[in-house]
Amino acid sequence: MSGERTGPAELRDVLVGGLERQVFSGAAWSVGGADGPRTRGFLGTSRWGGPAVGEHSLWDLASVTKPVVGLVVMALVESGDLSLEQTLGGLLPGYATGDKADLTVAQLMTHTSGLPGATPLWRTHSTRSALLAAIRDTPLPAAPGTRVEYSSQGFILLGLVAETVGRRPLDVLVRDLVTAVVGMPETTYAADPARAVSTELCAWRGHLVTGQVHDENAVVLGAPGGHAGLFAPLADLERLGSRLVAGAHGVLEPETFTLMTRGHTDGLNLRRGLAWQGRDEIGSPVGTGPGPTSFGHTGFTGTSLWVDPQLGRYYVLLTNRVHPSRAGTGIVGVRREFHDAAAGLSR
Repeated sequence: MSGERTGPAELRDVLVGGLERQVFSGAAWSVGGADGPRTRGFLGTSRWGGPAVGEHSLWDLASVTKPVVGLVVMALVESGDLSLEQTLGGLLPGYATGDKADLTVAQLMTHTSGLPGATPLWRTHSTRSALLAAIRDTPLPAAPGTRVEYSSQGFILLGLVAETVGRRPLDVLVRDLVTAVVGMPETTYAADPARAVSTELCAWRGHLVTGQVHDENAVVLGAPGGHAGLFAPLADLERLGSRLVAGAHGVLEPETFTLMTRGHTDGLNLRRGLAWQGRDEIGSPVGTGPGPTSFGHTGFTGTSLWVDPQLGRYYVLLTNRVHPSRAGTGIVGVRREFHDAAAGLSR
C-alpha cells in the first residue's frame, strides 16, 4: 500500500477492521509533521461497553515511556551531569562489584547490556527492594555488547541513574526536561481513572485495570519507572511527534538528537538508537512503509510513536490491544497496515 496514493479514509479503514476483529476496543491516531497533524481521529470505546474515546482519553503508553525517559537521559548527558560511557558501578550504590558493574549507560540505552528481556520478576518478587535486588544479582545471560536483547530491566536501571544524577524524582525530571518543554501538560505517571482507557482484566490484580499502569513490574516498583508507566492523551503525543520531526528543538541540541537517533548497533541482530528502535529490515513492527532511517518505539498495550525524518512525518497510534486480554496478536498486523497506509498518504 505504501506505493499507492492513500488518504485518511484508507487509514481509518485499517483501524475499523481492527475494531471489528476486536483487536482493541478503542483507538486514536495521528499523522503529521513539524507543523502539527495532517489527519487524526478516534474510534471505539475506552472499554467494551464503555464510553467513547476522545480528546479526554488517557492511554497507557507502556514502553513508549522508554524514549521519553531516554530524552531525559540525553538532556542530562548534554548538561554534563552524565556520560554515555559511565558505568553502573560508578553511578548506583550496590553496583560497584558484580557482573553489572561495568555496564555503560550507552549499553542500557541500546539494549546491548546483556540484561534479559521478558522476565516476569513480579511473579516471584513482590516488593520493590526484592525486584531491584533480583535485577542486580541475577547473572547476565549474555555478554554485554554481543547482541541486542530488548530489556525493560535496563530502563528500570536508567530511571534510577537519571534520578541519581538529576537529583530529582523521575516524574519531576520527565516534566522539567521533556513534557513542560514540549507542551505535554497532561502526560503523567498518575492517570485519572475516570479518563483512562482500560487495559487488561488482570487475574493477578483481580480486576479490570483502568488508570493503573498495565506493566506488573512497574506496579511492584511502586514509583515512576524508566521502562513503563506514562499515560497521555493523543494531543500530547502529537506535540511530541511534531517536536521530534523538528529535531527535538528546545529539548536537545541538534547534534545530541542526531547521536540519539542514529543506528548504534550496526552488525548486531537489530537496529537500535539510544532509547529508540530503528526500522529493522526484517520483522519491523511498523513494516516497511516508514523509511530506513526512521525511528520510534512501540508499547505492549498497543501504542506506538514513529518518526520518519526523510518524509518529515510522525505517526502516532494508540490502542488498548490488551483489553480484555493480552492473548491476541492481531495488533501486529494492524500496526504494520497502519504505518504502511500512513506512509502512503498523499502529500
